[in-house]
Amino acid sequence: MKGKVLFLVNHEIVIYNFRKEIVERLLSEGYEVIISSPHGKKIDELISMGCQFEEVNMDRHGTNFINEFNLLYYYSKLFDKIKPDIILGFTIKPNIYGAIAAKKRNIPFVANITGLGSAVENAGVLQKFTIGLYKFAFTDIKTVFFQNEENRQFFIDNNIAIDKHKILPGSGVNLEQFYPIHQKKIGDRISFLFIGRLMREKGIEEYLEAANSLIDTHNNLEFQILGSFEEEEYKKILEDNKNPNIKYLGISSDVRNEIKNVDCVVNPSYHEGMSNVLLESAAMGKPLLASNIPGCKEIIEDGQNGFLFKSQSTDSLKNVIIKFIKLNQEEREVMGRKSRNKIKKEFDRQIVVDSYLEEIQNILGE
Repeated sequence: MKGKVLFLVNHEIVIYNFRKEIVERLLSEGYEVIISSPHGKKIDELISMGCQFEEVNMDRHGTNFINEFNLLYYYSKLFDKIKPDIILGFTIKPNIYGAIAAKKRNIPFVANITGLGSAVENAGVLQKFTIGLYKFAFTDIKTVFFQNEENRQFFIDNNIAIDKHKILPGSGVNLEQFYPIHQKKIGDRISFLFIGRLMREKGIEEYLEAANSLIDTHNNLEFQILGSFEEEEYKKILEDNKNPNIKYLGISSDVRNEIKNVDCVVNPSYHEGMSNVLLESAAMGKPLLASNIPGCKEIIEDGQNGFLFKSQSTDSLKNVIIKFIKLNQEEREVMGRKSRNKIKKEFDRQIVVDSYLEEIQNILGE
C-alpha cells in the first residue's frame, strides 16, 4: 500500500454521491482508504469497493458541549488506532474537530469547505466562536479547498489558514453518469423540481409560496419536491397539501430519474458551497432557476442557461418562473444545451479528482 487515506464526513452520501471517483482513483493507485462516517445505506457499497469503515455518532447540527467534546475524543482515539498518513475532511464538524486531533498528532490534514453554514454566515456569538475554532484547528493545516471565491474571502478576512487556500469547481460532476436524457414533450404542462433537504434555509417556504400563488393563475404548471424532511413542520405542510399540482416525490435513490422528467430545476437556497443539485441538473441539460448567491451564481449565466433571483424573496422567484414559462420550447431547449456545455467546460469531476491526487502526492512526497 502507498499509504492510508482517512476520509472524515458527517454522512456517507458526501462520499458516495460526490467523492466516489476520488476513492476509486486512490484505491486503483494502491492507497488504503478508510471512511469515518455515521452508518448509512451506501456504506456496504463503499466497503465492497475496497474501503474500510469506522462508524462515528455525530449530531450534525447540535451545539451540545458534551457531544462536541465526544466527537473530538472519538477522532483522537481513531487517529491513534489507525495511524493515517493523511486525512481528508469534509463539512464543518469533521473539518474542525478532525483538524484539531490531527494537529496534535502531526498528521497532514486537507479540508474541503463545502459551505459556511448559518453559524458562520450570521453575525453573533456563535459566529465568533466558530471562527475562533477554525483559526485554532487550521493553524497547521496543509490545504483548504474552497468551492467558491466568497467562502475563501471570508477566511481571508478572518485571517484563517492564509496561504493554504485553493479553489475547486465544487464537487464537480461525473459527465458519464449525468447526461441529457431527452423526453418527448407531451402537452403544454411545464414542470419545476426542487431537490434538497426540506428545511427553511433551503428555500422550501419561498418555493411553496410561489407555487401556490402561480398555480392559481396558471393551471398548466406543476411543482415537484424531492428530498428528506430536515425540519418536521414541512412534513405536515406537504401531508396536508390538497393541490394536485404540488407533488412531494419522497426520497430518490437516483435523482436522474426525477431530473430527466422536468422542464426546469429550482434551487432557492439561502447559502451553498457549490450546489450539486444545479451541477447535476445542468449536466443533464436542464435550464436552472436559483438564488443569486455564491455557490449558485457560478453555475448560472443569467438569461443564458437559466435565471437568477433574489434569495429569500418569493416575489423574485415568482418573477423568474414567469420569465421561464414565457419562453417557447425551442428557447428552453437552447438553455438546456448551454447548461450542459458550461458543465463540460468548467465542472468536470475529473478536475477535482486530479487536484486531490496531486495534493496528496505532494504532501506525502511521492
